[in-house]
Amino acid sequence: MPVLPRHRSPERRLARLLLVSAGLSAAPASAQPASAQEAGTIALDAISVAGRGSAPYTAAPAGLNLTTPSRSGSRLGLSPIETPASLEIIPGQKIRERGQETVAEAVTQNATGITSIAAPGNGFTSYTSRGFPGLNSVMQLYDGTRLFVGNGTITFPFDTWNVDRIEVLRGPASVLYGEGAIGGVVNVVPKTPTFVAINEARAAVGSDAVTRLALDSGGPLGESVAYRLNVSANRAAGWLRENGEFQNIAVSGALLWQAAPDLAVSLSHDFGYQEPMRYFGTPLIAGGIDPRTRLRNYNVDDGLIRFRDNWTQLKTEWNPSADITVRNTAYYLTSNRHWRNVETYATLPGLRRVERRDYIEITHDQAQIGNRFDVALRGSLFGLRNEGLVGFEVNHIDFQRNNNAPYGGVSRVDPFAFDPGAFLRVNLTGPDYRSSTDQAALFAEDRLFLTDRLSLVAGLRYEAPTIRRSDLRNPANDFSRSFQALTYRVGAVFNPTPDSALYVQYATAVDPVTGLISLPVSQRDFRLSTGRQVEIGVKQAFWGGRGEFTLAGYRITKDNLITVDINTPGIAVQVGSQSAQGVEAFVSLGLSDEWRVEGNLALLHAQYDRFAQSVGGVAVSYAGNQPQNVPELVGNLWLTWAFAPRWEARAGVQVVGETYGDFANTARRDAYAVVNATLDYRVTEASRLSLRAYNLTDETYAITGSSTAWLLGRPRSFEVAYSVAF
Repeated sequence: MPVLPRHRSPERRLARLLLVSAGLSAAPASAQPASAQEAGTIALDAISVAGRGSAPYTAAPAGLNLTTPSRSGSRLGLSPIETPASLEIIPGQKIRERGQETVAEAVTQNATGITSIAAPGNGFTSYTSRGFPGLNSVMQLYDGTRLFVGNGTITFPFDTWNVDRIEVLRGPASVLYGEGAIGGVVNVVPKTPTFVAINEARAAVGSDAVTRLALDSGGPLGESVAYRLNVSANRAAGWLRENGEFQNIAVSGALLWQAAPDLAVSLSHDFGYQEPMRYFGTPLIAGGIDPRTRLRNYNVDDGLIRFRDNWTQLKTEWNPSADITVRNTAYYLTSNRHWRNVETYATLPGLRRVERRDYIEITHDQAQIGNRFDVALRGSLFGLRNEGLVGFEVNHIDFQRNNNAPYGGVSRVDPFAFDPGAFLRVNLTGPDYRSSTDQAALFAEDRLFLTDRLSLVAGLRYEAPTIRRSDLRNPANDFSRSFQALTYRVGAVFNPTPDSALYVQYATAVDPVTGLISLPVSQRDFRLSTGRQVEIGVKQAFWGGRGEFTLAGYRITKDNLITVDINTPGIAVQVGSQSAQGVEAFVSLGLSDEWRVEGNLALLHAQYDRFAQSVGGVAVSYAGNQPQNVPELVGNLWLTWAFAPRWEARAGVQVVGETYGDFANTARRDAYAVVNATLDYRVTEASRLSLRAYNLTDETYAITGSSTAWLLGRPRSFEVAYSVAF
C-alpha cells in the first residue's frame, strides 16, 4: 500500500483545517435535532424520507424502543417485541447526550453484556458477547452491510456523530449475515437524507488537548431529491506522556431520489481516516501496573498506525403493491491499513528493564464488491396471515498483506526514564500473501401468525464461499478451498398483551476458525466451527409505557475448535468445544418527569469444554477454564435527572468482571467499574452547553492484555461541548 508522507496527507490537512480554521475555543454539546428515524419517517428499509427543521431541542427517545421496527434482528423489519431474540436499539441522540464519541463506547456503555477488547491490531472494533470474543464471533455491520474480516481487523465505523442508531443483536446471527456471528451482531445505522432542512454544528475542547468539530446538514435539492452530509473531525495530544496524540476524520454523504411514491433510490459514500494512539499496552511490574508507568507509552517515536476506509452503497427499494417490497443494495468497500511499531513488552525480573520485541510493519489492502437482493411478500399461508422473504447475496473480496516477517528486533529500556528510540528495521517489508474470495448465499425468512397473539418466526441461509490464496514468498503454499454452510433458526413469540411478549428460539451458527479471507495454509483443511443456541425470554412495557424490561436466558455451544492431539501435541485437530450459559436483564424506568433510570446486567458461565494446547511439547488441557478476555459479569447503570427547567444531569457506571489473558487462567485482570457523567444546560431552544467527565474516579483498568502487558483505558478527563441547530 502506498504510504503518504506524514506532512502531505490530505486527510490530515482536512482534519487540521476543520479543527483549526473554525477557531475552536468553545465546546460541543450533545443537543441533537430529532433524527430522521425520530421524526415522521416513511421507512424504505434503510432509506427514509424524513422531515425536521431547526426546531427546539427534543430529548432522546426514552426506554428500550421495544416497538421500533428494525432490520438487524430480522430482514422482515420486526420490532424487538416481535423478534424471538435479544435485540436492542440505541438511538444516536442518546449516544451523543451521554458523551460517547466512539462506537465502542456507545456499544459497551449501553448494550447488555457487551465488552470491548479494542486494540490497535483489531482496529479498536473487537467485542465479546455471550462468552465469545473477537471479530470472528461478534460481527460488525455498517448500514446492514459487512466488510469481511481481514487478519482479525475491522476499522470502520468508529465515530458516532453520523449515527442514527446502533442495533445490537445478541446470540447467533449466521442465518441473517453469514459465518462469523455466533456471539451476536453490532449494526451501526447512519443518519439519512431529509426533505426538511436540518443544520447542526458541534464543537468541543477538553483535557489532553482534545479538540472536536462536527457538522450535520440535510435538506431538499428539489421536489424529489434530498441530501445528508455529516463531517466529524477529532484530534488530541492524548493522555500518554510519549506519543499519545491521535486524530481522525469521518465524512458521510447521501443522496435520496424519490423517483415515485413507491420507488426510492439512495446513493451514499462514507469515508474514514484515522491515526489513533500508537499505544500497544503497559508492561506489568510484579504482576500489576506500577503507578509510575501508567501514563507511559513504550512504543517507538516513529511508530505509525493509519487506517483509511471508503464505503459506497447504492440502495433501491420498490413497493409495487402494499404486499410486495423489493430491495437491492450494491456496494463497493475498501480498507487500507498500515502499522509500524514495536508491539510486545515484558519486564525483566531483577534487571529494572523492559524488553521490547516484535518490531512489526504490516499493511492491508482490501477491496470488496457485492450485492444483496430480497423480496418480501405479505399475504396468507394455509389460511393464516403470513410474511415471507427470499433473497440472495454475492461478494468478491481481494485482500493482500505485506509485512516484515519474521518479526525481529530487541531493545531494553528503563521503565521509568527512557528514550523511546526509533523503529528497528531488521527485515525488509515486502509482499506476504494475496487472497481472492467469492461468496454466494441464499436466504429466506418467514413469520406465520397462528393466532393474533402467537406467531412463528423462522429463517434459513445457505452459503458457499471459495478462497484462493497465493503465498507471495513460497508458491508451494498456494491453495484453494471451498466451504458450504447451512444455518437456520426457528422461534415462537406469544403476546399476552400488545405491550408484552414471551419467546423461545433455537438457532444454529458457523464461525471460521480464523477470518476466511486470511485463512492460513496451516488451517486450509479445517471445517467451519459450528454452534447452536437455545434462548427463552420475556419483554414487557408497563406503567403506561413509562417502564420497560427484558429478561433472557440462553445456552450456546460451539464445536470444531482447533486444539492439539492429547497423545501427539505437535498435531492440531479440530475437536475442541466451548460453551456459555447465562441470563441477561435490561430495565428502563421513568420514575417521574425529572428522574429516569436505565440499567442492564449480564451474568454468564463460559468455559472451554474440550480444549488443549502444546506447552513445552506437552499437551495441556484447559477444559473448564474461562475463555480468554471473557468476563462473566457485565453491567451498566444510567441515571438521568432534569433538576431544573434548563438543566439535565446524567451519570453512568460500567462494571466489567475479572478476565484472563491466557488459556491457563493465570494472567488474571481485575474487575473494574468506570463512572462517566454529563451536565447539560440548554442555552436557547436550539443550543446546548455540556460538561462531560470520563472515568470520574480515575480508575486504573485494563481493556485487554496478555500475561506481560495490559492495554489500559484512559484516565480521568473532561470536555466542554457546545452544539447549535440553525
